[in-house]
Amino acid sequence: MKICRLLFLLVAVSALTNDLNAQEGYVPTQENLDNRTWFQDAKFGMFVHWGVYSVLGGGGDEGIAEWIMNNKRIPIKQYEKLPSFFNPINFDAAEWVRMVKDAGMKYITITSKHHDGFAMYDSKISDYNIVDKSPYGKDVIKMLAEECRKQNIKLFFYYSQLDWHHPDYYPRGRTGQEFTGRDESGNWEDYLEYMNTQLTELLTNYGPIGGIWFDGMWDKKDADWQEGKTYQLIHNLQPGALIGSNHHVKPYPGEDFQMFEQDLPGENTTGWQGSHISELPLEMCLTINGSWGFNIKDQNHKSPKELVQLLVKAAGRNANLLLNVGPMPNGEIQPEHKASLKAMGDWMDKHGETIYGTRKGIVAAEDWGVSTQKGKKLYLHILDWDKDVLLVQPFREKVQSVVFFADKSKVKYRLDDYGLILEIPKNKKDEVDTILEITLK
Repeated sequence: MKICRLLFLLVAVSALTNDLNAQEGYVPTQENLDNRTWFQDAKFGMFVHWGVYSVLGGGGDEGIAEWIMNNKRIPIKQYEKLPSFFNPINFDAAEWVRMVKDAGMKYITITSKHHDGFAMYDSKISDYNIVDKSPYGKDVIKMLAEECRKQNIKLFFYYSQLDWHHPDYYPRGRTGQEFTGRDESGNWEDYLEYMNTQLTELLTNYGPIGGIWFDGMWDKKDADWQEGKTYQLIHNLQPGALIGSNHHVKPYPGEDFQMFEQDLPGENTTGWQGSHISELPLEMCLTINGSWGFNIKDQNHKSPKELVQLLVKAAGRNANLLLNVGPMPNGEIQPEHKASLKAMGDWMDKHGETIYGTRKGIVAAEDWGVSTQKGKKLYLHILDWDKDVLLVQPFREKVQSVVFFADKSKVKYRLDDYGLILEIPKNKKDEVDTILEITLK
């Protein structure tokens, strides 16, 4: 049965013999366009970096986590011992999804395979996976997919195109070099077929998914990734699925959303992703502390205030916030992170109307804050302003009313040639976000 299934997957991949640039003429289906709108309305999701690397807890160095194989130069033969220690007996898919819902999040993006090549699902083309190689022996992705459907949360799959383990990932890229112990040979075409077969497994065995979140193309930026063939495969198998790639350049034809790593769109404080902002739906991914995967020494936990303000800043730039947690090797989320997520959920319960379903407002992002908008409702999010009067300029819209969102009390304002002048008494200011609701005529 396993062999028959594998043959089916290989045939499905090999059947895609169209021109490799097929996605140059990509026309999204209506389902895909509807899902893009849903994605933009959702605004908030949870990123999960989880794999056998969590067993090492970052190796005592902050910031390593999921990169420990490369950064500590662990050969494949030694790294392959890790799965035998990976036994997440406390993993509870229902609890995870409830936590996501309580945080006000609408979707989950989880690592199905990271750069170390280990699959967190029951892959048939390779036994280097959680079912075949760990004492846990269960498909956590399958359990999570089933629970997401029950609780109406969309599930996206992160998939690393980069692979430090597979012998056919050759020539090597910038990372995962000679320390791995791999032969200095390999067939790039065979690797791409392997990758597309794994993607076929993910797209055919786990029900409808939100999309595929790619990472790793930057490792070999000049390689022939044949992304047109891969993107066509995904859109053929699940036309509604959204494709995004963390390649740090302008989106390629066939991609459905654009992401920004540890950065607000256009700011490029990291220096590696440029300032181009496309017309596609946008997403900012961010660590809740300083690491993507579990790191036992990382205590750089962002406060609930910081996290809420980053969510608001992202929304004011037309982007979602994909907030990452790195589960512990036992399958539990760190208590500090659970507490922060709950605090964000409490805030969203009260103020979600100013975030969900909005787009960036007509008032551009400023040092003091941002605006979001839904029809004639314009929300000013004042995040950092210690004066009693705020001048918003330019402002040329006609105003029907201005109130504090929290209690609907009136805001004193004046609209003239200089702009919109707003009075904000100290007793009306909120430590996290003072929100003004402006109804436009």
